[in-house]
Amino acid sequence: MENKVVTRFAPSPTGFLHLGNFRTAIFAYLYAKKHKGSFVFRIEDTDKARSTKEYEEYIVEGLEWLDISYDKFFRQSEHVDRHKFYLEKMIKGGNAYISKEEAKDGSGVIKELVRFKNPNIDVTFKDEIKGEVTMNTKDLGDFIIAKNLNEPLFHLAVVVDDFEEGITHVIRGEDHTSNTARQILIGRAIGAGTPIYAHMPLVLSYDKLKLSKRRNALPLMEYKKLGFLPEAILNGVAFLGWNPGGDKEIFNRQELIEAFELTQVQKSPAILNEKKLEWFNKEHMKLLPKEEIEKNILAWLPDGMKNPKLVPVIFERISKWGDVKDMAERGELDFFFKAPEVEKTKLIYKNTAPEKITQNLKLAIKALENLDENNFTAENIKTALMIIANKLDSRGEILHPIRFALSGLDQSPDPFTIASIIGKNETISRLQKAI
Repeated sequence: MENKVVTRFAPSPTGFLHLGNFRTAIFAYLYAKKHKGSFVFRIEDTDKARSTKEYEEYIVEGLEWLDISYDKFFRQSEHVDRHKFYLEKMIKGGNAYISKEEAKDGSGVIKELVRFKNPNIDVTFKDEIKGEVTMNTKDLGDFIIAKNLNEPLFHLAVVVDDFEEGITHVIRGEDHTSNTARQILIGRAIGAGTPIYAHMPLVLSYDKLKLSKRRNALPLMEYKKLGFLPEAILNGVAFLGWNPGGDKEIFNRQELIEAFELTQVQKSPAILNEKKLEWFNKEHMKLLPKEEIEKNILAWLPDGMKNPKLVPVIFERISKWGDVKDMAERGELDFFFKAPEVEKTKLIYKNTAPEKITQNLKLAIKALENLDENNFTAENIKTALMIIANKLDSRGEILHPIRFALSGLDQSPDPFTIASIIGKNETISRLQKAI
């Protein structure tokens, strides 16, 4: 019988985690669920100087937003007694020793460090992404594994915790590859089996530099503030360095779980493309019920602009909910609520004579006056105006001045849509003003 798969996400609460950090959680979560296994969440907080409760809460909040549920939760700092137990076991077994050394700060203080007794051998392990990897440990020397019996360092704590939590698969970033030989040696010394490793390619920013908590990377929850959907972030981040093959890119959670394989993770670094992430988001927005789309757009609109008729116009032009607020703040929606100031020259279409433009606008007003207020829809408006437009040398002779008279902008929604939203009386009023 195959052993149950147990993966883990083990971040340090020393900063606000970005998408590259959470990709580790996503891959480990998907792999565990794919194999009907368990997903462990562990806070590695033995760095007391840099670890904070705020950062820990931020990580928890991020997992909750992405709806990544975990089966067990641990804090590394709560297991110091177990770390000490294995330290003493290693010392007793001759795999580690206490080394009295003078502090490097020149203070003359003697410290009792715990060093691992390195057997100086080649260590070979199977990496699900990299293949078979062999590392010589001779250059590592007798490396330090604890400041003293009560203060374990990273390598020892990680190995003990993975062993005691039953971790079968260690899925983590490529930058941890160099740690693996040390950790395998420690694992053998404490009687632990070697887990299966999968070192993922790094996530790089647009400038081809590694994403970092301190440069060039938005913390995850900033995407929530910008109006991204968590399911789009889950989908988009899963595709950072992984692709199931084929053309399909929009996956829901269950489809990601069913499709995910570590063997399909690429070996080269992944580039975080914000535009691509926005594309994922828009595609997931399109899958929402119309009521949900309307509710969100109206919620992001300022007071005084919450007109349901604007929803289709806005939705066509956004890729995340925050764009709604940006459109309003840039004044792109103002003309729906207040007649624009119109420059006379802007009403002229190419070389058409002003008299011809005036005549066309009068024809437009006459056609619109014949429409009933209750049937003043974009479709009916378009039908009425196109009868005139199709008789002209160019449709732009009438459609351009109408669009500009209604919006005051070079680029705007089509004039039929604008007219249907602002209503019959306001439409005719603006066209008369243009004349």
